[in-house]
Amino acid sequence: MTNRRGSTVWDVRTAAERYAVKVGRPVPETDEHPGQDWTGVAPAREAVVLQLLDMFAVYGTWPYGTWNAQPWHEGPSLYELWEPQRDGESPAPLDTAHACADALAVLHGAGWVHGDIHPAHVVIGPDGTATLIGLALARGGPVPDAVDFPYPGSVIPYESPEMSRSILETGTAVPTIASDVYALGVAFLVSATGRRHVACPDDAPRAVQRKAVATAPRHPVSVPGLFGKLIEAMLSPVPGDRPTSAEVRSVLACQR
Repeated sequence: MTNRRGSTVWDVRTAAERYAVKVGRPVPETDEHPGQDWTGVAPAREAVVLQLLDMFAVYGTWPYGTWNAQPWHEGPSLYELWEPQRDGESPAPLDTAHACADALAVLHGAGWVHGDIHPAHVVIGPDGTATLIGLALARGGPVPDAVDFPYPGSVIPYESPEMSRSILETGTAVPTIASDVYALGVAFLVSATGRRHVACPDDAPRAVQRKAVATAPRHPVSVPGLFGKLIEAMLSPVPGDRPTSAEVRSVLACQR
């Protein structure tokens, strides 16, 4: 299904079940990208997180890293689902936004933060519920040292300003409920409009991208109505001024 730096995902179908199988490997350093070892361990770490959340997952090793198998989640990503709304002629469905906020609030209520929210990690099922996938970077439970690693940062345009600043200054960061809410706000904005909240060119060095996220002025939120106001609050540069995921869920429940 995907094959990118350090990670390959397979859609595996058996007579009884359908699984997502993730295979990780370290990424060597190149002129364009720094090397990274954590990608080899990430599938095993994600499986441990899923097990700690009482979800099914198994994992193991192969000569270049680790792998996991977990149930397949049927449905489009948030970005794919909202493609028809990006022409500006119809608003983003708030039922879907509520489902996303609900999934995040449930995760936070269990004592975990996701740490890597972006539209591809939000799957909308046939029944309209949302599932958060890609939990390799989640924090909240006792992950064994053998499969753990320092938080490396997420997809940069979805990092909160304080997360990007911390990674620039120290090489790592601590994801929080507030940083997850920020990332979900960006996911809402990008999925609804197709536009990012800051100028962050994909071909720029990662440090330059993070500096833009941390310091560049944010574009005005172009989503109309109360949903746009909610996204603005979620994208507050001050973590304490952002609503919690439970508050986002409550606001969206009233707007549906």
